[in-house]
Amino acid sequence: MADPARAAARERPPQPPQNIKVVRSQKIAPVSPTDSRPPPSALYDAAGPSSAAAAPVDAPDRAPPIPRSHTPGHLASKSQDRRNKPADLAIRQRSQSSSAVPGLSSASSSAGIAPSPSTSAVSFSASSSRTPVPTPTRQPTITEDGDAAPASARERQDPGGASAAAGSSKDTARRPPALRSTSAIAGRPATGAAPGAMTRVGTGRGAPAKGAETHTPFPPLADPKTAPDVPAAPSSGMYWSRAPTSGAPHTALRAHTTTLVGSNIYVFGGCDSRACFNELYVLDADGFYWSTPHVVGDVPVPLRAMTCTAVGKKLVVFGGGDGPAYYNDVYVLDTVNLRWSKPRILGDKVPSKRRAHTACLYKHGIYVFGGGDGVRALNDIWRLDVSDVTKMSWKLISGPSSSSSSPSAETRSPITGKDLRPKARGYHTANMVGSKLIIYGGSDGGECFNDVWVYDVETHVWKTVNIPVTYRRLSHTATIVGSYLFVIGGHDGNEYSDDVLLLNLVTMTWDKRRVYGVPPSGRGYHGTVLHDSRLLMIGGFDGSEVFGDVWVLELAVHSYYSQICHFTIEV
Repeated sequence: MADPARAAARERPPQPPQNIKVVRSQKIAPVSPTDSRPPPSALYDAAGPSSAAAAPVDAPDRAPPIPRSHTPGHLASKSQDRRNKPADLAIRQRSQSSSAVPGLSSASSSAGIAPSPSTSAVSFSASSSRTPVPTPTRQPTITEDGDAAPASARERQDPGGASAAAGSSKDTARRPPALRSTSAIAGRPATGAAPGAMTRVGTGRGAPAKGAETHTPFPPLADPKTAPDVPAAPSSGMYWSRAPTSGAPHTALRAHTTTLVGSNIYVFGGCDSRACFNELYVLDADGFYWSTPHVVGDVPVPLRAMTCTAVGKKLVVFGGGDGPAYYNDVYVLDTVNLRWSKPRILGDKVPSKRRAHTACLYKHGIYVFGGGDGVRALNDIWRLDVSDVTKMSWKLISGPSSSSSSPSAETRSPITGKDLRPKARGYHTANMVGSKLIIYGGSDGGECFNDVWVYDVETHVWKTVNIPVTYRRLSHTATIVGSYLFVIGGHDGNEYSDDVLLLNLVTMTWDKRRVYGVPPSGRGYHGTVLHDSRLLMIGGFDGSEVFGDVWVLELAVHSYYSQICHFTIEV
């Protein structure tokens, strides 16, 4: 007997097929060579395997689109080749580098880390949530005034430091810049990074990977309920506050240079507690926004304790060092096209290699004083002719003092016949006021100085300044504000200071003013510039921590000092 249901089905006319939606659960198709999206392994650098697996899948057969903030940028990369490559190519190369270079992970390969002979072989995996990082067995210790100190003084201050520096001289003396990965060497993120910094692609250690797009957002306003209790300050008083920086993250630095051109502060070189760098950061002094511009040309080697002098819109860098290496090279950075170059040096007279010196501009000439060459401190003066930045020439203005030679007529006292010139030193400050070069403080490795000297570059005469109350300082900063010299921080021979000292250049007396707000911690080896009635302090070192923060000293009514332009220094 036929089934009635089947018979009815045979008699029913055929129906058109219905649209049926098929859902595939968490299926990710392999990325083709022409696909512009990163492979899944790129996500492991950002948040680990668990975060990548939990990412939502929008299409059934395609990998999820990566948000814009996850794509790589060109901010932190030092490699000239990698900076010019497309973003998707950089990610694919990073994910494939573990198979291309045995023994290196994708994160470490993209950062430009070379295997160190002093480390044991470690196998890395691109999909590992915790990437082991080889650590050098020993790094040279950088002392606060070791540059200007004789060998015996450095050994007293840093036992074993000299042998460590000598043992690593092969690796640190002239290593190519591409192997000096700042983000990979630094063991922690920049101190100055604001809370909530977004690191999209990283090495798994908190520091951004080379080529990763990272951004520090503008910090939120403090909650009045949880904000620190700061005593009320009069509107006329100077005031300390921490700058609300944003933009590209930067490395915490000391012994770097800070040079103002327009409203931009160019921060170059310096070191942390482990290594020196040759990267360039730019801080917008109006908006406190950090950027890491792409530079080309003859980039200097990693340096610290060098000088950087603005000549129009060009920056002239001289000297500096890295570990046991000292240099006397001259580099020029054009801030318009961001190109580094090495000018042609005419003649055969050049200063000795040095660092911890000073440099000041006067009438198309940069006057370099003092510093240390690794063996002894120096007190000579050289002039670099910068009337043409493509070809320069050196001239010795005031020779170094020597115990075996008698003082010259220009430095001999007419009464005692003794040599009238400052002791050899480094980590001092020098400021040019008219034709007068003002030298303050510093150290020769054994003594922290408190003296003030004035050198007239027109008459070539040294004069000492007799000041009743003095302050010892080294590794401080001194900034001209009108007829005053604002001295911030530094080391007084016993500890790091956060004082703000004012030297009246007319009366040649010290004045210690009260400053309101929450001051920065005591530090040295920082940088300070004057911009728009503010003193901006960047980075520094307090003996144990290297800083990457930016502090603002509001001059308030003291800003009228900058309008004082007609005064003379009578010494």
